[in-house]
Amino acid sequence: MLVIIGYFSGHPYFFNQLFGGLDKLALSGAILTEALNTSAYTYEVSPVFSLMERQIIQKIITETIGWPQGDGVFCPGGSAANMYGVSLARHSKFPESKVKGMRGMPLVHLYTSRLSHYSLKKAAFFMGFGIDSIVTVGTDRFGRMIPAALEKAIEHSLANGIVPLMVNATSGTTVFGAYDPLDEIADICKKYGGVWLHVDGAWGGAVLLSKKLRNKMKGIDRADSLTWDPHKMAGSILQCALVVTKHATLLKEAHSAKARYLFQQDKIYDVTYDSGDKSVQCGRKIDAFKLWVQWKAYGNVGMAQRVESCFETALHLRDRCRTTPGFRLLVEDPECTNVCFWYIPPSLREQTEDEDWWTKVSRVAPAIKAKMQTTGAMLIGYQPQEEFVNFWRMVVASPENTIQDMDHIIDTIIEFGEKL
Repeated sequence: MLVIIGYFSGHPYFFNQLFGGLDKLALSGAILTEALNTSAYTYEVSPVFSLMERQIIQKIITETIGWPQGDGVFCPGGSAANMYGVSLARHSKFPESKVKGMRGMPLVHLYTSRLSHYSLKKAAFFMGFGIDSIVTVGTDRFGRMIPAALEKAIEHSLANGIVPLMVNATSGTTVFGAYDPLDEIADICKKYGGVWLHVDGAWGGAVLLSKKLRNKMKGIDRADSLTWDPHKMAGSILQCALVVTKHATLLKEAHSAKARYLFQQDKIYDVTYDSGDKSVQCGRKIDAFKLWVQWKAYGNVGMAQRVESCFETALHLRDRCRTTPGFRLLVEDPECTNVCFWYIPPSLREQTEDEDWWTKVSRVAPAIKAKMQTTGAMLIGYQPQEEFVNFWRMVVASPENTIQDMDHIIDTIIEFGEKL
């Protein structure tokens, strides 16, 4: 009988996803909101938490991003947040679709890079556009969307009578951690009549907290909407995700159903504090409080340092991969904290790197991970990526990760892989 030993995601050697670690401050916020068992849809059942959510969202909009105004809502994960981005784009261009549905719309295209998150496909078929409405745009050798390829794709759509609805740019792609060039993409969106620009910063959006790193998202102030998951690199805990938009009234216009039993307009307080009608959910967890507690405790400087520490730790792993025999980087200078590499065991070194050799290399990571799991050593993800056979995707997703942890990763892979 095979026994697989797993790590809980707060363990220091859990590296399998784009989240990890266990921040005690965020945990205290989660425990409190669970104990109070309330919901974020109306001010009267969640008065203080409603104010906190509004404060956090406005701080992100005006200070972190730099929009003069806007709105936002916490939602269950980055995939849901990206779906909000599509919904906002549709309502902005075709408000009549809220009543008429797809009957009130022409054919449209949604543009995204070939390395973007799969949630855009889900949004396309879930909202009735269909996967065929997605146009995949080519990327450069770093995994970033190529602006010229985007412009060519938009021109092709227009030539065929199809309306360019939205561009989904990615800030921190899932595998390689690439940042699409937002300024150049924004220029193209503006050139072709104001195509909606949504930025999926679920993973890499945390750089906006740091003055040293935020230039990776230069041009974010020109976007129409942004997805961000603080439960990833910012170090909060699941779930803590949101979507924000620079269009202050659009969330409510697009999603309000005006349920009179819940959102009465003659209450004794300012009913704009009732946030539920702009959400596609009814009941919502108080996810904002976890981030509020952290931000209050760490401050702007502390939050920035936490993100910066992830990058510093990832750079150490990158350097170890450069200098340790048997390790080979896919991306020499990763833009985010994703370090992608192969481990070549001694038995495969100094050989002709033909198709058979790469087939053998593709079996190395699965074999080593199997040993990691059956011994409980650690958990790291691997995957193929189009022309690349299985490789390790090590992400530094927690501010708690250390340089010593990175050295341990190298040592463990060597220990389990040197005899393959």
